[in-house]
Amino acid sequence: MEPPGSPDPDKDDLPLWANTNHMLVKHYVLDLTVHLHSRLINGSIVLFLEPQPEADEAERRQDGATFQKADTTKETWLEFGAKEEDKEKICDSVDVQSSHLWETTSSSDFTLVLDCCDLDVSKVEEVDITSIPGIMDLLPESASVRSDILSGNPQSAFMENLLSMPSSQWQTKHRIFSLCSRAPCAENGGSMPFRRDLWSLQVRKRRVTSAQQFPRVIRIHYQTKACGRSLRWTKDQDNRLCVYTAGSPINNRALFPCQEPPVAMSTWQAAVRAPSECVVLMSGEEQAVPTKDGDTHFLVWNYYVTMPMPASTFTLAVGHWHRVPTETFPASETEVGKILDCRNMAKPRPERGESSESRLVSRLGKSSHKTVKDFPLQTGSGEENTHSSSAFCHSSLEDEELSVTDYSAMLNDGTSCSHSDYPCRFTELTAWSQRVIPHRVFSPVCLLQKAQMSVLKLLPRCLAAAHAVLGVHPFPRLDVLIVPAGFSSLGMASPHIVFLSQSVLDTGSPASGGGSLSLCGSRICHEIAHSWFGLVIGARDWTEEWISEGFATCLEDTIWAQAQQLSSQERSEQFDLKALLRWRRLSDEMQNSKEELQILRPNMEKTGQVSESGSSTVKHALNPEKTFMQVHYLKGYFLLRFLASEVGEEEFINFLRMFVRKYHGHLILSQDFLQMFLTTFSHMNRKSLTLCDIYSDWLDRPGIPEWLRERSAVWPQTRLVEEVKEEVIKWILFSRTHHGKGRKRKRLKPKTNFKEVRHRWCELVVKHAFTQGYADVERFLVHNQAMGVYLYGELMLQEDPDQQALARRCLSAVEEEMDPSARRVVEEMIL
Repeated sequence: MEPPGSPDPDKDDLPLWANTNHMLVKHYVLDLTVHLHSRLINGSIVLFLEPQPEADEAERRQDGATFQKADTTKETWLEFGAKEEDKEKICDSVDVQSSHLWETTSSSDFTLVLDCCDLDVSKVEEVDITSIPGIMDLLPESASVRSDILSGNPQSAFMENLLSMPSSQWQTKHRIFSLCSRAPCAENGGSMPFRRDLWSLQVRKRRVTSAQQFPRVIRIHYQTKACGRSLRWTKDQDNRLCVYTAGSPINNRALFPCQEPPVAMSTWQAAVRAPSECVVLMSGEEQAVPTKDGDTHFLVWNYYVTMPMPASTFTLAVGHWHRVPTETFPASETEVGKILDCRNMAKPRPERGESSESRLVSRLGKSSHKTVKDFPLQTGSGEENTHSSSAFCHSSLEDEELSVTDYSAMLNDGTSCSHSDYPCRFTELTAWSQRVIPHRVFSPVCLLQKAQMSVLKLLPRCLAAAHAVLGVHPFPRLDVLIVPAGFSSLGMASPHIVFLSQSVLDTGSPASGGGSLSLCGSRICHEIAHSWFGLVIGARDWTEEWISEGFATCLEDTIWAQAQQLSSQERSEQFDLKALLRWRRLSDEMQNSKEELQILRPNMEKTGQVSESGSSTVKHALNPEKTFMQVHYLKGYFLLRFLASEVGEEEFINFLRMFVRKYHGHLILSQDFLQMFLTTFSHMNRKSLTLCDIYSDWLDRPGIPEWLRERSAVWPQTRLVEEVKEEVIKWILFSRTHHGKGRKRKRLKPKTNFKEVRHRWCELVVKHAFTQGYADVERFLVHNQAMGVYLYGELMLQEDPDQQALARRCLSAVEEEMDPSARRVVEEMIL
């Protein structure tokens, strides 16, 4: 096992130091308070542990000695890639921290290793769960339970019985977890020795030499840091403070100490305190009912999950957001203002610092749709409640023929769930028939109308289309949040919640044609697809990102075509056009990236392997260049297109449903999917297609596979592409004919307003130094940060002083709100 120091900048691998082969966290209970103005979160986390079969003693002692000697300095942090001028800002996050008791332990003591970064840990303590009055009465009636608890190790016996409770009793189980999390620390040595360095937190108990003897429940008191890389502290589009988990390469280890390896599947429950004017959104199976926190100005939001998932999927967002209403907004901003003014007359004046618009938009209209629950959600003012704004939307579909797929045969096909025991929607008949799960959309006030006309309009159709393609929705509800402008991606999916960039919102008028919704619709479908591939089925080795992103990109097209109700010919033409666009992006990326970053399975035959303790590294995960590469999306997508072309589109989608039915609730490797594919379509052997061939052509080598090169010659000849070419020629001739005549012409409204088109327009402006279009480039870089990173590079490569000044001006305007990884890449281009 390698020491937990700063990785070599040339290797840029992310260490996963948690010793999951010795001990697994089975459940987390978080109790957190969010301080927006201080930019920190403090509180505690309780870990419920389960020892694994004892590892080799010599190796375990070696690991303990390694951690005892390991050190991380500010100098190694700077070597990792931080700039010298940032040293003062980050220096506090790299100091080694340990309790005074750490020196009293020895390397022979068992060490619990957790992934941890950018956290201040104040105390670690053993929790005495047997001190809770009547706690044993909550366990299922069993003579063996009683006798075990009265035996020599009552805490271990109690935990074994608690963790083995069946999923049908999950509510009782969670109630016991909650009670245990509030139990006092153990007497006579409740405080446990700990040590924190750059990448890990190590915990010991004196003279405890094995995982079996280690405490089963521990509580960690800590607080985050403003520079912690798991959280984005910023302002939303209304200039209000907010914080959210931004999908950092280091995942959630700067939010709470955890086990990062994906094999560490756990459940969790959380109580999050936030200012009463804020909304707290989180991964959770039911929407939270906020309650008052005593006499404070905080509300408490409680969430939980019952499906074991990696800690990296935990998602949190706290801000002054509002639920997008389901009623139609007035046509003009003036009418919106009049409504707000009229409603403001009947209400108390807002508190200082709070706009009347912010308070009152949260009360725009009452939903006419059915609701799951009718309870208040505080938005705007802590004193005012709105029932409709918190209710889930069960939008009816205009086209009832969107999904008529009958999955009853699949439900009754005799295939039982093979995952660990949890309340699984794949076994519920009602879940199979639920085409559209309850959903809500949140955004800043200034984007409510755009979010309503695009996201909320499309979401039920996309959900129904996804159900028609893949079957039962793995999660029972969905929140969608329009995140701040500095979000570096177009979207990010997590259990029960999706983040969307403002770049996907329709910018046209309410009367715009459906084409202007294409980017929004396809992105929604992409993120919904992650519910199946990426979440309920995940990669066992994080280097195999294509298992998540390649599948989501491929299914994005299928689901969006289903949502649009395209004919077979329209569907085929749209698929080919998107394939051509993606081929060009992939081809460009292959020419301008390092070969080592082009490989979908960088660990090759060692994929999925870990050390004896369970630790590993994620290859290239900390390379900022990789963050903005699309090879895992595009090359993975083309691999699936290749497989579908071999067996037929319909047969391939049917196979994906079968695969989901078998592997939901599991972590997989590429070989699991490919082997099942080759077994299902056994005639592939007659075509000489083998697992080794696929590895060699697609997964283990850089560059472009031969099939893709040959197929790429066909796509430019399709009808849609020819139409685009004809349209381009027409506008070129139009421009030449009218150039310089000085006539004022009525500006034609485009039928579509794709941001992909504007991105391409900006590239052409830069390439040809079209100075009249520089304002368009500036607007795009400021308002579409998720799509503009590469434009900075184009501006600098031209070596045009005006273009370089434009790039520096745009960076200066957005650098405070920009994603740190994106800012670092752009700064390297510009400075």
